[in-house]
Amino acid sequence: MVLVDTAGNATGVSSKASVHGSETPLHLAFSSYVFDEAGRVLLTRRAAHKTTWPGVWTNSCCGHPLPGEPMERAVERRLAYELGLGTERIDLLLPGFAYRAVMDNGIVENEICPVYRVVVAAEALPNPEEVGAVRWLPWKEFAEGVQSELLAISPWCREQVPLLAELGADPLSWRPADLATLPPAARLA
Repeated sequence: MVLVDTAGNATGVSSKASVHGSETPLHLAFSSYVFDEAGRVLLTRRAAHKTTWPGVWTNSCCGHPLPGEPMERAVERRLAYELGLGTERIDLLLPGFAYRAVMDNGIVENEICPVYRVVVAAEALPNPEEVGAVRWLPWKEFAEGVQSELLAISPWCREQVPLLAELGADPLSWRPADLATLPPAARLA
């Protein structure tokens, strides 16, 4: 994984196994929200054996770029691996999103985590090593459920959804962010 400073500059690399613990260093990640052509969002429930937030519902797919890997390629790689999905379109939405969350057992997530919209035209084929279940929801229903706290959801998703909702009611018409606004460690061609 790519370790970063608070300005998003790469400071080194470390293995995933050595990073997620009670003193997780700040590192580069991504979140993606997969939409179908009707504007429904694909939710995933994290596999029950995951180290962080096992069995919790969340956005479509999250992951970490490999050192030297462009962010869009990391999104494509993880979507193919976790959900068997190819992409029609990938758009950067929230380039500077960052969060820190602590599980009840003390494990910490600490990420600079740009957020992407992905449009697909196929059904997901979940990999049980990563995903326990999937479901499609209309964006409005999902966003309202998260913001009213009626839906139990991962902490990063709970922070991202209000920011995405500010982009407008139709997720397919959200204006992409400028790639130049990505953190420096994520600005790979």
